Amino acid sequence: MNALECEKISKMLKGTFDNVIVLNTCSVTAEAERQCAQSLRKLSRENPNALIFVTGCGATRNQALFESVPRALVIDNAVKMRLSSYIDAVKKANFEDFCSKIDAFKDNESKLSKKFVQVQNGCNHDCTYCVTRLLRGPNVSFPYTDILADVKDAIAKGFYEIVLTGVDTASYVRRENDKLVLLSDICKRLLIDVPEIGHLRLSSIDPASPEVPKIIALMRQDSHFMSHLHLSMQSGSDTILRAMRRRHDSKKLMELVKLSDGFVSFSADIICGFPGETQELFNETVDIVRKMGLIHVHAFPYSPRPGTVAAAMPNQINRAVSKKRVQIISEVANENRRIFMEKQIGKIVSVLVEENNIGRTPDDIEIRIGEASIPNKTIRDIKITDIDNGIFVGEMVK
Repeated sequence: MNALECEKISKMLKGTFDNVIVLNTCSVTAEAERQCAQSLRKLSRENPNALIFVTGCGATRNQALFESVPRALVIDNAVKMRLSSYIDAVKKANFEDFCSKIDAFKDNESKLSKKFVQVQNGCNHDCTYCVTRLLRGPNVSFPYTDILADVKDAIAKGFYEIVLTGVDTASYVRRENDKLVLLSDICKRLLIDVPEIGHLRLSSIDPASPEVPKIIALMRQDSHFMSHLHLSMQSGSDTILRAMRRRHDSKKLMELVKLSDGFVSFSADIICGFPGETQELFNETVDIVRKMGLIHVHAFPYSPRPGTVAAAMPNQINRAVSKKRVQIISEVANENRRIFMEKQIGKIVSVLVEENNIGRTPDDIEIRIGEASIPNKTIRDIKITDIDNGIFVGEMVK
C-alpha cells in the first residue's frame, strides 16, 4: 500500500516538484522504522542538492528523527495527499530558492504486472500491539466510483490483475442510497462492471470479518476471483489472540478452512514472541498452522511499539527466542507448501506472467513457463508439469 501511495503522491507533485525524492516510511516494527531512517540518511548523503519529502507512519511517529537529516521535510500522514502540505513545508523551511537536483537515485518504477487499488485507509480496531491504527486514524472507505475509476484506468494501461488493498480491507463500509456497501459488494460489482478484469485478488483480510465467508462464496462463483486468501491471523493461540485483542479465535480459523473445502488456499501473517507467549502457547500456533495447511506465513518477531498496550505488558520474550520461533513456523509452512504443490501437478491454472516467463498461479506461487517469451502482464492457461527448487514448472495450454 505504501508503494501505491507513492505513485499517487508522485502524480500529485508532478508539475510543482519535478526533481525531489519522496520517502514513504513504515513503522509497523522497530526494524522497519530503523531501515527507513537508514535509507533516508543514504539518500541525503548521495544527493546533497536534493530536497527529500519524508512521509508515512515512521516519519509521523518519530518526526524529530527524520527531520534531523539534512534537507528532509516531514509531511504528516494526515495531510500527505494534499499538494499544499508540500508547498507549505518548502516555504516554512525557506527552501523556495533551493535548486533541487537529484544526483543519485535508483530507478524505483514498479515492474509489477499487477495493479494495486486502494479501497480504504485507517482502522477502527484496538489491537494491543499495533501502532499503525494510531498513526493512520479511523477507517475511511473510498467511494465505489473512485475505486471503479482506478480499476478502469489500470485496465486501460494494460493491467489485467487487480489487487484490492487497504490498512484493514475487510472493514470497508459505505452507505449508498440508505444501503450499506461492504467489501464483498465491491468485489462483486467490479467483476460485473469491468469484465476485462482477468484476475481479482485481495492483499490481505481480517479472518474475524463476516465478509470472509461471502468472499469465499464469490470465489467459488467467479473464476476471475483468485482462490487464495492471506489472513491477518497473527497467532493461533486463543490465549495470545485475546491478549492481542484480536476478534477471532482458533475455532474461527478452522471454520474458514472447512468452509473453503479445499477450494481456497490460505497464507497468513504471524507474530512470534508476543508478550506472554510460552513455548506451549507457541506450539498451539504451530499446530494450527499445520492443521490449516497454510502454504506461506509472513512470520516476524514481535516488536514493542511505544504507545501501545503490549509494549508495557509483562513477560516480554527475548528477541533471540522470537527469531528462532519465526524460523520454526516458517519451516512448518514450507512443508505445507511442498505437500500442497505436489498435489497440483497436472492441473491447468490461470497464470499472470510477470517477467522472464515467470508467473503467479491463483494460489500466489511462482511458476516458470517453458515456452517462447510470453509478454509481461499476460494471463495464460498453464499446465503444471513439475516442481523445481520450490517453484512450479509449467507449459502453456495450446
